[in-house]
Amino acid sequence: MSQKGILRPSTRAFFKEARQVKGSSFFSMLHGYVYGRWTYFYIALGTGRHKLSKRLTPLLNWIGDRIVANAAGQGDMHAVRWEDTYHGKVVPLAAARQLVSVKEDITLGDLEHVIPYSLARDIVLKNPDHIVVLDCPCRVASEHPCLPLDVCLIIGEPFASFVIDHHPQRSRQISSQEAEDILQAEDRRGHVHHAFFKDAMLGRFYAICNCCACCCGAMQAQRSGTQMLASSGYVARVDADLCAQCGKCVENCQFSAIRMDQMAVVDLELCMGCGICAGQCDPGAITLGRMESKGQPLEIETMIAAFNQSAQTSVG
Repeated sequence: MSQKGILRPSTRAFFKEARQVKGSSFFSMLHGYVYGRWTYFYIALGTGRHKLSKRLTPLLNWIGDRIVANAAGQGDMHAVRWEDTYHGKVVPLAAARQLVSVKEDITLGDLEHVIPYSLARDIVLKNPDHIVVLDCPCRVASEHPCLPLDVCLIIGEPFASFVIDHHPQRSRQISSQEAEDILQAEDRRGHVHHAFFKDAMLGRFYAICNCCACCCGAMQAQRSGTQMLASSGYVARVDADLCAQCGKCVENCQFSAIRMDQMAVVDLELCMGCGICAGQCDPGAITLGRMESKGQPLEIETMIAAFNQSAQTSVG
C-alpha cells in the first residue's frame, strides 16, 4: 500500500490477473500477495532461518496445511502435496538462456508432460523482456551466504513490476543480455538454474533462481525428501577415455550425484541433469544425454515451435 492507502498499479495488475486464473480464490490471491510483498520474511520463516521460526512452527504448519487444502480445493485432485504448490524445474544453461530471450508474449498451458506436478505448470509470458534481478531470499536468509546476492531473475508481468515496486532496494531492471550474463556467471560458479513455479503466483512460471545446495531452501528440502525439484530430463554421461580423475565434477555437483572410482561415476538416480559438471570438466569428458524416465526438458524454443506447428496443423 502507498501512504494514501491505495494499491500500487503492479499490485492491482497482480490481483486482476489472479482473478482470471481458473479456480482462483481469495486465499490464493492473498497468499500470492504476501509471498511477493514479504518475500524475505516468508522464505526465512519457511527455511527455518528466521529467529522466530521455532516459536512459530505450529502456526507455520497450520498455514502450510491451509495452503495445501486450498490448492486441493481448486480442482479434482486426489492427493495434493506441498511441492505441488511450489516447485522448480532444473534447466541447463542453454535452456535457461532461452527463457530470458523470449521476445513475444506466449501462453503454454497445462504442461503436464514437462512439469510433473498437479498444480502450477503453465508458462504464460507477458512482456517477457521485462526482467528484474532480485537479491536471492535464500542467500539473504543464510548466515554465511554465497555471493553475489543478486542472482534471482523475475521474468515477465505482472511479476517484474511487482518486485520492483515492493523491493526497490533489493532489485533492479535488467536487459535480456544482462540476464544471460548472470546465468553464465552463476554457471561458472557451479550454481544450478531452476525455473520456479508457484500456485499462488498465478499458477505459472515466474522466476529463474540460480541455486547452491548450501543456501537454497528448495535444494535442502529435496535432500530431506520433499521433491520440490524436477529433473531437466537429462543426465550426465562420462567418457572414460577422457576423464582425468581430477574430481572437479565431484566438488561441483550440487546434488552429490558423482563419485570418483578410478573415473567419475554418476548416480543416475540422484543426477538432475543440470549440466554444471559438464561445464566444470576441462577435458570435456562429461556431456548431457537424454533419459526418458527423467521427464521432458523445459526448452522453450522447442515448445513454441511445437505449439506453432500444432496450431498450423489444426488450421489446415
